[in-house]
Amino acid sequence: MAAKDNRGPTAKTQRDAAKAVARARSGGRSAWPWIGAGVVIVAAVAVVVIVTVTKSPGQHTSPTESASLNNPPATVAVGADTPPPWPAPADAAAAVAAAGLPMLGSEGNVEHIHAHLDVLANGQPVAVPANIGIDTKHGTISPLHTHDGSGVIHIESPVKRQFSLGEFFSEWQVSLSPDHIGGLRTGDGKVVRVFVNGKPQTGNPAAIMLGAHDEIAVLYGTPRPGETIPSTYQFPQGD
Repeated sequence: MAAKDNRGPTAKTQRDAAKAVARARSGGRSAWPWIGAGVVIVAAVAVVVIVTVTKSPGQHTSPTESASLNNPPATVAVGADTPPPWPAPADAAAAVAAAGLPMLGSEGNVEHIHAHLDVLANGQPVAVPANIGIDTKHGTISPLHTHDGSGVIHIESPVKRQFSLGEFFSEWQVSLSPDHIGGLRTGDGKVVRVFVNGKPQTGNPAAIMLGAHDEIAVLYGTPRPGETIPSTYQFPQGD
């Protein structure tokens, strides 16, 4: 894939998402510089309400926003039936709804864990894009999301709940089942395999639940002797 100009729309979207999260985590406060020493400012202060990806301290996710989190985690993954690469969906809110999850006004802090996802197709890495589950235009966020292209999946939920690999792939809008990943279908020796912390998993990959610091590897292709299966990930300190 050709490299994009850093000034392009993709880079701008990533900067907007990062700025929105940073503003919210710092309380959404704006710094007003002094115009000059000894100047007494007599003016009415305009209060500007800024809707960001996360709300200021003291604000909470409403019961309506988090109601769907009372449902069991989805164990199917719906989405594109096309080969990679798979970009982040243009309509994040629709993709999150397809996963059965809500778009929230704030990052939750009742359940806060991270997992890591590697996807390999015929031995080649497939990028897990930034901003899955984040609507930068409307300033909302799913409790299951990515911030960057590292493959780290963030679970920041206002309720204690499990989240599934199927929910994440639905948010990504990539279909996943025992016989395919997107448009990559099994046959002629090619199979879908999933490993969690280096251990092979059987059954429906969409039903795998995400655990704290899990390393999840989703592989498509013909198994090869001596192949390397990702089994660990070095999470940043504090994650």
